[in-house]
Amino acid sequence: QVQLVESGGGLVQAGGSLTLSCAASISIFNFEDMGWYRQAPGKQRELVTRLRMFGNTNYGDSVKGRFIMTRDVAKKTVYLQMNNLEPEDTAVYYCNANQYLPKNEYWGQGTQVTVSS
Repeated sequence: QVQLVESGGGLVQAGGSLTLSCAASISIFNFEDMGWYRQAPGKQRELVTRLRMFGNTNYGDSVKGRFIMTRDVAKKTVYLQMNNLEPEDTAVYYCNANQYLPKNEYWGQGTQVTVSS
């Protein structure tokens, strides 16, 4: 069973930074893409960013210019560097991966990010 394990969430003041990590149990080259989603209380889960293993990286409009997604193939890990955080960024952040073969989608358990004003 493929596992995604997130870490790095926490409490930060507005304007601060946090880096989230998502460690996969298999090589990330098995995935067509990986991404980060978030869900705030009372809201639907939304896409934050998506990284295509052999393509580009897309960002949601609300995080463009502030968040950066990167990968470390050797560590089987992707990261979400979050800068200039705003209270509106408060949410549970989930790592997501879409596998080539077999075709499956995986989710991490989520990590809480809270930004105080």
